[in-house]
Amino acid sequence: MFKKGNPYGTHRSTEPKGALPQPALKLDNTMEIYDNEILINVQTLNVDSASFTQINDQAGGDIEKIKEIMKGIVAERGKHQNPVTGSGGMLIGTVEQIGPALKEKTDLKVGDKIATLVSLSLTPLVIDEILAVRKEIDQVDIRGKAILFESGIYAKLPSDLPENLALSVLDVAGAPAQTIKLVKEGDTVLVLGGSGKSGLLCLYEAKKKSGPSGKVICWAHREITLERVKKLGLADICISGDATNATEVYEKVMKATEGKLCDLVISCVSRPSCEMSAILAAKDEGTVYFFSMATSFTKAALGAEGVGKDVNMMIGNGYTKGHADTALQIMRESKGLRELFTELYA
Repeated sequence: MFKKGNPYGTHRSTEPKGALPQPALKLDNTMEIYDNEILINVQTLNVDSASFTQINDQAGGDIEKIKEIMKGIVAERGKHQNPVTGSGGMLIGTVEQIGPALKEKTDLKVGDKIATLVSLSLTPLVIDEILAVRKEIDQVDIRGKAILFESGIYAKLPSDLPENLALSVLDVAGAPAQTIKLVKEGDTVLVLGGSGKSGLLCLYEAKKKSGPSGKVICWAHREITLERVKKLGLADICISGDATNATEVYEKVMKATEGKLCDLVISCVSRPSCEMSAILAAKDEGTVYFFSMATSFTKAALGAEGVGKDVNMMIGNGYTKGHADTALQIMRESKGLRELFTELYA
């Protein structure tokens, strides 16, 4: 007999009891499913960039220490929620069991290979063994199990794209989909961290939406990664520099925009303390979209106030309707981006 579960997974929260699973400190990660849950045999975790960067730094780049830290997080919390960044990531795996209350509500069947489109920071998870750590792409192969709640969204892995490529793209699917909603024709758009995974997808959609009268600026830390962006023609202006140095960003963007600054700034930087760089680069009454999970709401809110900047600030929502299809479609539309993502992530 299956126990009845809450659609949002509150039945799994043990500290505090009954809390929503993302803010909960600890989840019950026993892998006996409730009537409205899906059991997944996990193949790969795609740890979000801010979280993996922090874990890698903490481990000093040592693979065995990375494994130890990740297993420790799951042992303590019942989910992979980085205690420093608060963020998680996502996974791919195979459907092993579907609760009876869900069988009429889902198009899934046992044996389907899926990517979860909800954060690991709310997903009950067990790691039996870490098989491989791919530091350069934030991916970790494991033997383990996970639970998807009734409210959890997912994507069936497409047959025309390699699995690891699809996983990498789906992990940041919210970013390009939100970019489409935010960019208007003729806009000047800055993408901080534009040569990274989410940044490249944002540049692609910003270039399409802003059109020939728009201006797209890519900011990246290293000149070598900017070469990729230049080669693919994803930006009108490419700038290298330290995204944590707000004064440097402001001065270089002022020069690039002839003093006009940007209608939209998208922050995809995976390290903290880039809030003021994004804010200063935006026009008054412009928009700043913080997609990075390293963003501090406090720094952004008080920092904007402190410099008298009237900007609309959006916290990156990893979900917007149709985001999975949007992100995967980029891989089908852009031969250059698909080749680059295949080389880097697949």
